[in-house]
Amino acid sequence: MMIETDLIRQVEELSMNAWPALQTLHDDGWVLRYADGYTRRANAVYPLYAGRKSLQKKIRACEAFYRAKGQRVIFKLTEASLPTALDETLAAYGYETDAQTAVQLLDLRRWDGAPPTSTLPTVAVHRLDVVLSETLGGDWLAAYARMSNIKDEEMVTHGQILSAIIPAKRFATISVDDKIIACGLGILQNGWVGFYDIRTDSAFRRQGHAYGVMAALLAWAKAEGAVHGYLQVMVDNPPALALYEKLGFREAYRYWYRVKSF
Repeated sequence: MMIETDLIRQVEELSMNAWPALQTLHDDGWVLRYADGYTRRANAVYPLYAGRKSLQKKIRACEAFYRAKGQRVIFKLTEASLPTALDETLAAYGYETDAQTAVQLLDLRRWDGAPPTSTLPTVAVHRLDVVLSETLGGDWLAAYARMSNIKDEEMVTHGQILSAIIPAKRFATISVDDKIIACGLGILQNGWVGFYDIRTDSAFRRQGHAYGVMAALLAWAKAEGAVHGYLQVMVDNPPALALYEKLGFREAYRYWYRVKSF
């Protein structure tokens, strides 16, 4: 699918604001992000714009930056990355591809919130309330960590990233017997809403809870004037792909990583 490079860069910029790094360095059109190694997207180079320096010099500068952090070097690439020869150049330098990911978009003007009942389970979504909060709570963070099996130190970094988000946001939860069994995050900026951290407890999957979380966040965003939705999903995640298809999301473009360890 062909998509305008300006739109790709717009969504990539939105995603950086929605998932801020702990440290960010802008260098000749590229954005170098660092967050203690937690998540690829917060610890990668975003080569969004053309610059004046030579490509070799820029790559070596990125390698020096991340080597000083004791971290592998990661580039987050799209078909709009500049310069156009970057992907093949990184391959020649020994960088390996990783984590092919689809960026999907939704036109909220065509979304009415009605679930396709013929394809969704009839339980849970209509019986359990989704609670939205403007602020990050310790219970939300602990529940996400439990459902994602992340380490304590990763949870600390995760909390720092979420606390640094500047645009409007809502943290969504569904609870059973005072235990959070599903959660998600919506981030609203400039008429766009992005979706992150959609998780369901393993004991409650395939019951429509993730759909309920997404629907509640979409309704909030639409009420606040959002026109477009976006999300990022790994192409090897069939359950998530099926959920987002039911919601009306469609793939617009893909990104992938080029990774090199030292």
